[in-house]
Amino acid sequence: MEVILLERVAKLGQIGDVVSVKNGFARNYLLPQNKALRATKANLEVFEAQRKDIEARNLEAKKEAEAVAGKMNDVSAVIIRSAGESGQLYGSVSTRDIVDVLADQGYTVSRNQVVLDRAIKNLGLEDIEIRLHPEVSVTVQINVARSEAEAEMQAKGIDTTVEEEAAEISVEDYFEPEAAEEVAAELAEEAEVEVEAAAEEEAAEEVAAEEASEEAEEEKSE
Repeated sequence: MEVILLERVAKLGQIGDVVSVKNGFARNYLLPQNKALRATKANLEVFEAQRKDIEARNLEAKKEAEAVAGKMNDVSAVIIRSAGESGQLYGSVSTRDIVDVLADQGYTVSRNQVVLDRAIKNLGLEDIEIRLHPEVSVTVQINVARSEAEAEMQAKGIDTTVEEEAAEISVEDYFEPEAAEEVAAELAEEAEVEVEAAAEEEAAEEVAAEEASEEAEEEKSE
């Protein structure tokens, strides 16, 4: 289908361009959102008659969007969600969630201005594009966490989804060098004693097994 663009559309063209698009894209997106008109002879005549007004309205809307974008620099927002230990959410973050959390900070955007080209299903920081106008966009950071405390940690770059490994502790962490050597020697002696005890126990078990075997043989011979 051929359409006349009423505003700039990424990867398609500028205001007034006549472009060919898939029927579904035109019917489901461009036409219902007043981003384009069917490229009929009548519509072309109407567009040319109203072109100056359309361009003027677009310029005014662009200026307003630029003013809002200037206020939204470095905006970040926290969304609290339940998640498993691995960080996977029990559900996902939607465009409505993002609209609501920005509204809480005083920024009014619509759902179709939130460019969410992927599902947010994990904890962490997400950079989200807000398209305030076809020619004006701003990026906001969404911090998805299980609590405000966790959000603060993530903002500092701490990965809260990775379980910390137990630290390897040595005697040097608790004793002065000379005392540490004595303690280390004692621990080594204790370990040696334990090994010897285990060896003796194993030998005793072998002897007991041999004696049991001999008794069994004797019972059979009787």
